[in-house]
Amino acid sequence: MSSGPKVGVLAVQGAFAEHCAALEKLGARAVELHALRDIEGIDALILPGGESTTQGRLLRSTGLFAPLKKRIEEGMPVWGTCAGMILLASRIENDVARHFSVMDITVGRNGYGRQLSSFSARGCFAGTENIEMPFIRAPKITAIGAGVEILSEYGGFAVAVREKNMLASAFHPEITQELCVHEYFLSMIKP
Repeated sequence: MSSGPKVGVLAVQGAFAEHCAALEKLGARAVELHALRDIEGIDALILPGGESTTQGRLLRSTGLFAPLKKRIEEGMPVWGTCAGMILLASRIENDVARHFSVMDITVGRNGYGRQLSSFSARGCFAGTENIEMPFIRAPKITAIGAGVEILSEYGGFAVAVREKNMLASAFHPEITQELCVHEYFLSMIKP
């Protein structure tokens, strides 16, 4: 068994298994979060892609929402991919729902189009060049606050950003062979 950091991956809906596999390749301990008892001792959190409205509803019905929001606000590293980015965003242009609302970004749901408009591009991430970036019904970041750092851009828009302990990406590194974004996230966890 790995002695690496214990990373909880929200597993109520969406692409959580791929994140768990990537984390384990890097020596981290991936824990699927289904219920409140699963968050005991986690060092960090991944909010995977999926359907943000469904994830938000299930976060609340399982009792995970309030304790995870508190841990994020206290500084626990968190990474939201695609729908996970929507869960973190303070402002959502085309949805009245709000979820954690902790990251100073504005996003538009399905900003790059619906499922049939999904595509893959290549670009840079935090100094790593030419990584694969699959966009699947991806949200578009349309505004960022002064404390938000852009880590990756595509088509004139930020597609990966960081604010303090929070990382968000519009694309899905977990469904590629690229591990650099997972490595970057693990580097955010203090020993």
